[in-house]
Amino acid sequence: MVLKRVVVTGLGALTPIGNNIQEYWNALINGVSGAAPITYFDPAKFRTHFACELKNFNAEDFLDRKEARKMDRYAQYAMVASEEAVTDAGFDFEKLDKDRAGVIWGSGIGGLETFQIEMLNYAAGDGTPKFNPFFIPKMISDIASGHISIKYGFRGPNFATVSACASSTNAIIDAFNYIRLGHADVMVTGGSEAAVTIAGMGGFNAMHALSTRNDDPKTASRPMDKDRDGFVLGEGAGALILEEYEHAIARGATIYCEIGGGGMSADAHHITAPHPEGLGAKNVMLNCLRDAGLKPTDVDGVNMHGTSTPLGDLAESKAITHVFGEHAYKMNLNSTKSMTGHLLGAAGAVETISAILSMKYGIVPPTINHLTDDENIDPKLNFTFNVAQKREMNVVMSNTFGFGGHNACVLVKKLDF
Repeated sequence: MVLKRVVVTGLGALTPIGNNIQEYWNALINGVSGAAPITYFDPAKFRTHFACELKNFNAEDFLDRKEARKMDRYAQYAMVASEEAVTDAGFDFEKLDKDRAGVIWGSGIGGLETFQIEMLNYAAGDGTPKFNPFFIPKMISDIASGHISIKYGFRGPNFATVSACASSTNAIIDAFNYIRLGHADVMVTGGSEAAVTIAGMGGFNAMHALSTRNDDPKTASRPMDKDRDGFVLGEGAGALILEEYEHAIARGATIYCEIGGGGMSADAHHITAPHPEGLGAKNVMLNCLRDAGLKPTDVDGVNMHGTSTPLGDLAESKAITHVFGEHAYKMNLNSTKSMTGHLLGAAGAVETISAILSMKYGIVPPTINHLTDDENIDPKLNFTFNVAQKREMNVVMSNTFGFGGHNACVLVKKLDF
């Protein structure tokens, strides 16, 4: 069968460095850090006292108060980002076939704060089960896609993807496949996460996964730097409208780019640590290129997973060198997590949006906070350290890797490439 072409016609973002697409992009190219002391709870007894929280965000500015109270923060974030993306796409809802419009949404954890609140309240009581009737509907990881479809009446494919930090990239790939296989014309996709909570911070601290640079939070996320000591936990959402090419052309939609391909793989190595030689990372990029029908030399840049962990950054750098060979030194690599922190299941969507905007504007956002070279990482690789670089970008890949060894990679390209 002939696969249909898939394009991006709408974007929405809610991030620690900007509450909409334009704010997010402006902060990215100016190298703004979203890290700051935690405000959601008192972290004094925790090993890490900071995170990349949203700034100046009030859900009731966007959602009805009663409806907002029925949603965990992760679902609120999904609703806000998806609304921006749907509005950006400019649909005529009178003409849109809603039976062929769907939602696939990713979240690595889902309603963690809701679960935490309910369990703490139960533990503080006398053992009598007094649970909020919205406990389960607020907590489950698929409820965000449900809320989005209900709001717009989209009756096409609807489900959630969960693959830890690769969740929203897997959501994008699934949405891409549903459209190119002819099962839908329009898909709302992306991901959201709201894990800056007592349980989230405590759990990641117990794993020694987080930076503990409490004296200087803004420079704590430092991918590829010799002194990196863990990731900075972030929160937020990214949303994309994927659309069948002919469908988009027929309604005169503004097209950002084309989804060229998607790749998936497993490390099959360890529940949290990456394969030391980046085997899974290498395979996922090769699978993505194969799916897109492109050569390594066609790629202009990679938005790396680049979490600022000692093992992860090294393994991914090795994989890029292996996949791209000498061409690796001609590409721009970057990690926007140096600014946003790690949005876990939402990272893939937010970072794919960065890749798309880098093509639109011809600017590669920087990897900030680089102070000291790591002698174990190839110094000839251009990680776009500290300052954004102007460059024509025609093809960009975005990597995401999750606990459990889940790897996903999506490739975006200019429509005329």
